[in-house]
Order: sequence, then structure tokens, then C-alpha cells
Amino acid sequence: MAEKIKPEGKKADENTIYVGQKPPMSYVLAVITQFNNNGVKGVVIKARGRAISTAVDTAEIVRNRFMNNVELKDIKIGTESITNEEGRNTNVSSIEISLSIDKKKK
Repeated sequence: MAEKIKPEGKKADENTIYVGQKPPMSYVLAVITQFNNNGVKGVVIKARGRAISTAVDTAEIVRNRFMNNVELKDIKIGTESITNEEGRNTNVSSIEISLSIDKKKK
């Protein structure tokens, strides 16, 4: 499969955190690490199905407890069609939460 490449030559998924079954604090650490170590201006948190609530918790914990200068940039919701173990197609809700650093806040 071809890899999506941004114009800067970076991978499209480099600043994306995929949320699964771990506790929210695991993903909070990943988001904070992305902001601090890589010097990025924005991070995208993606989740599907039951993990959506964990993704929302992650974004809120980052914004309210750890990094007060992070703002909510965009939220995208949608439905993805996936094939389950039995071979049937099922629809699963998905969310993308975009966070960015607000230079005005400190």
C-alpha cells in the first residue's frame, strides 16, 4: 500500500495518536510527548467505536490539566464500514480530535 506523504516530506500519521483499550493517561502521555519532543504545532487523536469516550477524555485531560495552552482546533465525526470476523460489513462510528498550541496562552 502506498504511504501518504505530506509536502514537507513527513508521514501523514506522524502526529496522530490512535486510541484503543488502554487507560486515557497512556494516550495523554503520548500527546504531551508529541507536543514537547517533536516541536509540532498540532496533534490529531483518532478513535473508533467504544474508544471514542477515551479519546474525548484524553483531549480534555491534556487541555485542562497538563497543557493550558492547547486548544481544540477541529472535531470530525464519521462512520466507517468494516468487515467483522463473520465476514459481514458493520458500521462503526469514528472521531478525529485536532489539538493545536495556542501561542497567546501560556
